Amino acid sequence: MNEFNPDILKELYKPASTSHKGDNGKLLLIGGSKLFHAASLWPLTVASRIVDMVFYASVPENNELVLRAKEEFGNGIVIPRAKIDDYINEADCILIGPGMPRKEGLEDGDDDTKTLTENLFKKYPDKKWVVDGGSLQVISPEILPKTAIITPHKGEFQTLFSIEATDENAKEMAKKFGITILLKGEHDVVCSKEKCVKISGGNNGMTKGGTGDVLSGLVAALYCKNDAFISAACASFINKKAGESLFEKVGPYFNATDLADEIPSVMRELIL
Repeated sequence: MNEFNPDILKELYKPASTSHKGDNGKLLLIGGSKLFHAASLWPLTVASRIVDMVFYASVPENNELVLRAKEEFGNGIVIPRAKIDDYINEADCILIGPGMPRKEGLEDGDDDTKTLTENLFKKYPDKKWVVDGGSLQVISPEILPKTAIITPHKGEFQTLFSIEATDENAKEMAKKFGITILLKGEHDVVCSKEKCVKISGGNNGMTKGGTGDVLSGLVAALYCKNDAFISAACASFINKKAGESLFEKVGPYFNATDLADEIPSVMRELIL
């Protein structure tokens, strides 16, 4: 399997100097629960710095947290889950799953993750989807739209496909289901049904909770204006480079928020 070629970064969409608000991507983020707050806020943080607008749909408690931090989210709209359909057609890409609970983790006021995810897939099969976290843990792979990028760690991959999380199996599952897979690990593997690439790098600071949520937000932000394979592969590479940049400054002593904050600087160096 070939290593990621950084020249691919040149293919990423870059905002034009003549563009207007909305031209450079609109993302709908569906995530969070009464128990898991930050898991949906980390992808929001990174995505809102890349695309023009992020529509954020969570449970009321998380919507209130975001509204109180409006200065971090000036170009977005906080929407209740009941109004998802009003925004889903406007969005270029939908990220679903960060912080959403499995059946045993549901509390009063939470949506049923499996029901919500599968109903949306059936209703909007042609939209660009990035699937992470709770949604990955409760669905069957047959329901995944062909447009989907999934971002499992090894345990989620095994739960979803009922096979061991190996590079070769990632390749086989991408072909079988016609999707794009970003399998996270010591090295990441990104496979579409046509090709695969390995992304090495990173460090032991990136084992912190939430770093995968940052990555899913980055993938989804890029997917708004790029194809699935380029979005997943470039996001993995940028995320690892951001972790390496932080390691040079503070060693392994950084968290998911630090990683989200570092990504724009790394993107400037790598892309502009």
